[in-house]
Amino acid sequence: MMTSENSTGFPWLTHYDEGVQPSIEYKKHALFAFLDEAAAEHPRRTAIIFRNYRLNYRKLNELVEIVAANLRAQGLRDGDRVSIMLPNLPQTVIAFWAVLKAGGVVVMTNPLYMEKELVHQIHDSGARFMITLDLVWPKISELRDKLGIEKIFVTKISEALRFPLNILYDFKSRREGTAKQVPFDNETLLPWKVLLKGKERFCTRIDDPAERLALLQYTGGTTGIAKGVMLTHHNISVNVQQCCAMLQELVHQKHTFMGLLPYFHVYGLTTCLIFPTSLAATIIPFPRYVPKDVLDGIAKHKPTIFPGAPSVYISLMQQKDVAKYDLTSIDYCIAGSAPMPVEQMKRFKKLTGAAIIEGFGLTEASPITHLNPIRGLNKPGSIGVPFPDTEARIVDMEVGSVPLPPGKIGELIIKGPQVMQGYWNRPDETAGTLRNGWLYTGDIATMDEDGYFFIVDRKKDMFIVGGYNVYPREIDEVLYEHPKVKEAVSVGVPHATRGEIIKAYVVPKSGETLTKNEVISHCRAKLANYKVPRQVEFREELPKTIVGKVLRRALRAEEEEKLRKKKNTKSDDQ
Repeated sequence: MMTSENSTGFPWLTHYDEGVQPSIEYKKHALFAFLDEAAAEHPRRTAIIFRNYRLNYRKLNELVEIVAANLRAQGLRDGDRVSIMLPNLPQTVIAFWAVLKAGGVVVMTNPLYMEKELVHQIHDSGARFMITLDLVWPKISELRDKLGIEKIFVTKISEALRFPLNILYDFKSRREGTAKQVPFDNETLLPWKVLLKGKERFCTRIDDPAERLALLQYTGGTTGIAKGVMLTHHNISVNVQQCCAMLQELVHQKHTFMGLLPYFHVYGLTTCLIFPTSLAATIIPFPRYVPKDVLDGIAKHKPTIFPGAPSVYISLMQQKDVAKYDLTSIDYCIAGSAPMPVEQMKRFKKLTGAAIIEGFGLTEASPITHLNPIRGLNKPGSIGVPFPDTEARIVDMEVGSVPLPPGKIGELIIKGPQVMQGYWNRPDETAGTLRNGWLYTGDIATMDEDGYFFIVDRKKDMFIVGGYNVYPREIDEVLYEHPKVKEAVSVGVPHATRGEIIKAYVVPKSGETLTKNEVISHCRAKLANYKVPRQVEFREELPKTIVGKVLRRALRAEEEEKLRKKKNTKSDDQ
């Protein structure tokens, strides 16, 4: 057990904010208890604001339990997996809590998925039900037989709007030809309103939150093959309670959260849905990132907490008319998914006055493990210090059993109550990642004398684009599917404004003529948009090791050198 008395082994404890305890006595309850408490203690407080739609916590909880009752009536059983394939909408919040209260297991599904990704996730998870959006129905319709989903419930954006916006939205969709006609059959393909009918409510009882799965969250890990991370009610509840402990000065205040990070990503799900619910905070969901809409939303609704990715903060600063918006309501930005350049951090702080709190997490840890203190020593570029009850070590990269001293580079391993149960139906991969209670992250890092951690490199070959984890093996396989491609490799290369973009290096087959547009179009047909390469370079050969392995890092180093020279040239010109 961690205590201030044994801080020699845990040097970060001395840097916790005043009042933050090394160990917490956790509430052992179902994850949805956070919603129950918010509805009981703050029934009239606004839970959701979406355009002209507002919902308080009493009504939110009522709708959640009505949907839960109807899911049970439709045949949902304890432990059944339910795919929620929605952007950030009020329906997404309702569906998430309703599946849990109905006794099901949530499978958050990216609406941007293409056929291969979607079919794999649905088959692997064994999801029986799906809740989705009419705008993605054409994709689902084509794959319906392959997916094998028993029941699909379809909603539309106008169902989250009040009069007259709901009427205007549908009229505009029909006029512009974007409206989607869904052939409901009232048996296996049903409208969202079916889940809202009646007044009967249901909430399951969970006596074993440490054993009952709440979420099957898919991640590529380091292999590129999406795996379901098994997170229990207790795993996620504990992580939220750890957040509350580290950010304790937020707990007894009234807050409004920007809900911009996608809920289908575990970082967005925790920081923009579950954590704010635990604070009985107001959530402003954004279905997609449109800079003007975000700036308008901040100016109008005055959010106080803005979880986000550095690429989003940087993008907002680059808007030509950003100075005309009042962004000073933002008190805190919880930054994750990628390091935020120090200079950009300073600029955003000057623009908003917000404190930027950098942290670290991964799906396998529910997801947050580290955070910079909110009031204490904040080290730019650091992921901060481990959460209460969370041990972190740097170990040798060869065997992974030798703890390394401060300043040495090695693999980051983590132990704590938020760590996953394992990978769904993958015992071998679970055994390789969870060893003697330690989660081997695959991240290369170092710890300084104060117990602050710094990520040196990312998981092997993985890169982050716009806040999303991208695994090059998947892109490489798609590139190799092109009939004119001899060899190919994808690399995350540095970009002056976006952080990273995907670049494909391609060796065409002898005698073949291949264009950049052909390569990009081929990828766009098979991959989610954020995985599509933005640059293509043709080469006669690719750099390789003596055993024939492509040197991906050498290609990245070339791009880093190009960017460095470009910056130096620009500096010389000035």
